[in-house]
Amino acid sequence: MAKLVFGLATSHTPMLTLEGKRWSERAADDRRSKSLNLSDGRFVSYDQLAAENGEPYAADATEENFLKMEAHAQRALDTIADGLEQAAPDVVIIIGDDQAELFSLSNMPAMSIFYGAEILTHERHLTPQTPGWVSAVSKGYAMDAVHSFPGQPEFALELIQGLVDDQVDVGAAAKVDDPLKAGFGHAYGFIIERLFKGKPIPAVPVLLNTYYPPNSPTARRCYDVGRKLARLIDKSPRDLRVAVAASGGLSHFVVDEELDRRVLNALKSKDTSVLTGLSRNQLNSGSSEILNWVMLAGMAEGLTNDWSEYYPGRRTPAGTGTGMGFAMWR
Repeated sequence: MAKLVFGLATSHTPMLTLEGKRWSERAADDRRSKSLNLSDGRFVSYDQLAAENGEPYAADATEENFLKMEAHAQRALDTIADGLEQAAPDVVIIIGDDQAELFSLSNMPAMSIFYGAEILTHERHLTPQTPGWVSAVSKGYAMDAVHSFPGQPEFALELIQGLVDDQVDVGAAAKVDDPLKAGFGHAYGFIIERLFKGKPIPAVPVLLNTYYPPNSPTARRCYDVGRKLARLIDKSPRDLRVAVAASGGLSHFVVDEELDRRVLNALKSKDTSVLTGLSRNQLNSGSSEILNWVMLAGMAEGLTNDWSEYYPGRRTPAGTGTGMGFAMWR
């Protein structure tokens, strides 16, 4: 019988694939942004953010602090990689979000599961206008070239069919036609490249449309589908040790430390009311990737969230950046 034996969640911010001494390059983009999302649902420019809240994080947004946070975060990722290795899964379900890498506005399912035998990543196309840091992080996302990773078609099909039978009209995809045009992106490449330690562990990608209205699933829906996936794993006759990984989050592109810590505390205490009650306003833009963690929480009700770390990765004085979260369930 299949068994869910391990869960992990991690941010996948460029700050985790870029040297700390170069975080200021990403910060420069923040300063030019006109659409920084706040947890009240508004989008503002950096100048508007600074005018409204001041710039109280100047002491955080220094190269010295960046290097300290980089070291802490990389140790946390090493801890998760070791935990995954010790769990020795036969397959890893990766819950991530697609950002115009495989899907586009011509076809954007709210939720889809990939049941192909070969997971091909999308080679990121760079232009002279592409910021330098993008090229640097592409390798960490397995998007510097087309990479091939193994899928688990039979198990993935079982999950798709089981969800449909359980009243979840999930999308399905079985192949990547042309990875130079469209393929798997950063949410999946980061998990495999950084945490699998080079092992060819088969993966089942679950793709949530967290980013693009109008059909982003609610937190309640994500948690409910997570529960249903857990039941399907328990019922599966396959002799599989299953791990699940949530990729992305926490709050960004303005760090909301209060929100992040509330989510992490709810995960630890299994407070479903907090997790399912997250509002649309709190889950805009990059912060929407918290939905991937919520789905994992629904799947991992039978496990214990026994380890987590958090670093508010503010890279500008006004507090833009990413709440970097890391967690394991065993």
